[in-house]
Amino acid sequence: MTNTAVLDADAAFFMALLAADRAALDMVLAHDFLLVGVGDGQIVARAVLLDLVGSRDLEFLEIDWNRRDVLLRKRPAVAVAIGHTRMTMRFQGTTTTVHSHYVHTYVNDGDHWQLLTAQGTPTAGGSVLSPES
Repeated sequence: MTNTAVLDADAAFFMALLAADRAALDMVLAHDFLLVGVGDGQIVARAVLLDLVGSRDLEFLEIDWNRRDVLLRKRPAVAVAIGHTRMTMRFQGTTTTVHSHYVHTYVNDGDHWQLLTAQGTPTAGGSVLSPES
């Protein structure tokens, strides 16, 4: 599998969040997916994220992300994507914008990459990633 396939999975995750597309999100998340929340560090289970997005209690109004800026580390069935985003989201009526670095861990089930875990860390706006020398 190519780097493009992992980046496509990353893009599919963000697109599903923006579209509040529960079915698309369901496809990209591994069955045992966990999220470590960017705002509070709480661990969010797959079913909870699907319900929040599907019910629009959690809405992603804007996600700025560029696949060219993502650093990838791959092994045969595991890939780690490290990137940065600026996300504007609304949770139960409260809107906030967060700049963050994220780490997404993907697993390959033989047919496609699925997101196993995601963690975001707030950063100062405009932060850029660069690989180690």
